[in-house]
Order: sequence, then structure tokens, then C-alpha cells
Amino acid sequence: MRSTVHWGVAHGLPTLLLRRAADRGDLQARLIRVGSLGTDDVFDLVEEIRSRGPLYRSRIGHVATSHAAVRHLLTSDDFRTGLPTTQGPVGRIARWAAPTTLHPVEPPSLLVTEPPDHTRYRRLVTRVFTMRAVERLRERTEEIAADLLDALEPRASGPVDLVEAYCAQLPVTVIAEVLGVPERDRARVLEFGSAAAPSLDLGLGLRRYRSVSRALADFDAWLGHHLDHLRRHPGDDLLSQLVAVRDDGAGLSETELKATAGLVLAAGFETTVNLLGNGIALLHDHPEQRARVVADPSLWTNVVEEALRLDPPVLLTGRMAVRDTEVAGQPVRAGSMVTAILAGANRDPEVFADPTRFDVARVNAREHIAFSAGRHHCLGAQLARMEGEVGLRAIWQRFPDLRLEPGARRRETRILRGFETLPATLRP
Repeated sequence: MRSTVHWGVAHGLPTLLLRRAADRGDLQARLIRVGSLGTDDVFDLVEEIRSRGPLYRSRIGHVATSHAAVRHLLTSDDFRTGLPTTQGPVGRIARWAAPTTLHPVEPPSLLVTEPPDHTRYRRLVTRVFTMRAVERLRERTEEIAADLLDALEPRASGPVDLVEAYCAQLPVTVIAEVLGVPERDRARVLEFGSAAAPSLDLGLGLRRYRSVSRALADFDAWLGHHLDHLRRHPGDDLLSQLVAVRDDGAGLSETELKATAGLVLAAGFETTVNLLGNGIALLHDHPEQRARVVADPSLWTNVVEEALRLDPPVLLTGRMAVRDTEVAGQPVRAGSMVTAILAGANRDPEVFADPTRFDVARVNAREHIAFSAGRHHCLGAQLARMEGEVGLRAIWQRFPDLRLEPGARRRETRILRGFETLPATLRP
């Protein structure tokens, strides 16, 4: 009963409204519907929205596409995460029917909490996920990449799905080791992440909503057992440190710990899977840029930044105005939702010259906002950058003649953007 009510409030009603708005020509509604198809048409719609000005007013809310407007939206105290349905009668129904298990867009997830709770969670997690800790993982990440590519050698002349065999395996192995996940459980963690990825989206069908809910409930149960094990048998992994870390004598509660650990675990590989797949495809489709990196390997770091800019793993995010304010000189009323198109900001011609061109030597590629900004800037950004650099360099150095084959398919998710399958012949 509760799950059906929650689906109706969170997905059924929005789907109906989106369909009606899209039929009337609303560009934001069309963007959300097209985004679920995983095609490149989404970028054409972003540009159409951009042509209406830096802040587009739709029947659903507002849409920011310019680099300046998106950055303002993500860093201003006039906006917060969350949805307007958390208030009023509909909000009371939504809270009553909300899942009681782990969910990335339900408190106390870092994605939707705000200060002071968000400040406390982030301070504790940041102590564990330091840049120094990430750099210590580089050598191990290189070993994992080499092992995965060794395993692919016997299959090099035949078709291989790079998402299944490499893009997913590299980050899930790294994050599993980081968080002390036993090898026997890593396949389950990968399944959890893949099944739960659509949980960030609005407008899920009832069948898919129930499938996602089951995956999240299973993940919640598994994570509880894993944390209990780490309390009894702590290791030198970062999740054991997160269990033990204290701030003024207080650590994370069980619910906070599960929400934080679950988000770090899933986000620690889900977006990196997309980064690796998108980066491989971009390098494949631009051999002249690949040749520049071969001639100057110091460009590999910038390859990652340019891939994040041009084809980001996360297309968009949203914020709610907490008071009457302005964005790009346009009024925004309190309670209004504003969608920040990260992919739009990353292709802003006011910031990036020839923004649709893939340029591995682009001087300001790192000015992208693929990892969001402000207090919700991605905690795993340094880890993702390191894995992206190691993973892309390793596969192209091992298989420089890699050829993508027909049959590549994008994920049918509205917020995350990546490949579901990416068939290739490694040595044509």
C-alpha cells in the first residue's frame, strides 16, 4: 500500500504532468522524456532551451543552462536540495509513504541534506576520503586495470562488451577494496548499483519503481550486515575508518552511516562507469585527438577533464528556492524548482570556445561543472578523476587499435548518462 502511494506521489503524478506538458511543447518536459531514451538528442534539446535565455521558464519550473547561472544555483544559499513536495498535505503523504530503507534521494543521504546535518556528515567523510588517500590508491588501481586487460587478452580478436568486462569492473573493484567489501560480494554490489541507478529519476513506471525499491532494500540489508562485520573485525579500509571516526566525540548514527556508506559505495563506481565508457567512445570517435595523447602522454589528465565536460556522467541536478530570489537576472519565487543542466553549463560558448568540439588539450577544460559545485560538490571527484585517467590510459595503451562495434546502447536513465553496453573488438 505505502509503496504504491509513494510511487503515485513521486512518479505516477509527475509522469502524467510531464506527458501533458511535453505534448504542449514544454521543453523541460521534453528534455526529461528524451533523457530517458539515452540518445544524443538530449544535447539538441539543451541547446534549444539555451536559445530561450540563461533561465528558461517551463510549466514545471525553471531551467538554467549557462555556466554562470548553474554555478550560482549550486553555490547560493538561496537554494537547497530537495523537492517542494516535502511540505504541505502532499508532503505529509509523501513522508508517510516514503521508503524506510536506504534511498539516495531521501534523508539522511548527503545528496538531499543541508546544513547543519550536511556539514557534519561531510566533515566526517572528508576526513576519510582525502586526496592523499586517493593518491595512495593509484598504484593499486593501475594493477587492477592491468589484471582486467590481461584477462581480456584471450578475447581480444572477438567481440567484448567493454562496460561489462572493463568499465564497470575497474571502479567497482577499487571502491570495494576501499570500503572493505569481500571479493565474494562484489558482483552483488555491482548488481545493486545497476539496479538502483534509476532511483535518482522522476517518472518511473510502477514495475521499474518496484524493481528499484527491491534492489535498494536488498542493498540496505546487505550494507547493515557488512557494517556489523566491520565493527567486529575492523580493517585498514576507509569504511572501517568511517565507522570509527568521531567529531567532538560523536560519530554517525546507524541510519546516517548506512546512508553515507551506501551513497559513497554506489556513487564511487556508478558515475565512473559512465566516465570510462563515455571517454573510450570519445577517443575512439576522434582518432586525431587520440594521436595527440599518444604523442604527449601528459595530456591524459586533461583527457579526463574534457570527457567530463563534453559528455558528463551526470546530466542535471535540481534545487529549490528557499526564498524569493533571482537567477540570471530573472525572478524566482520561493518554493520554485530550478533544474541545473550540468551538460549545458559544460557547453556554454561564453566559457568554452567551440564547445561541441572534443579537444584533449583544451586549456580550460577543468572549468566544467560535471561534479556539481558548492557544498554538494562530489566527494569522490578526485577518486573518479584518478580512475578515469588510469583506466583510459591503460586500455588505449594496451589496445591502441581498439574498434567499437555496432550495438552500443545508452542507459535509459534521465540523470545519469552512460553506456549500458559498449561492444568492441580489441585487436581487429
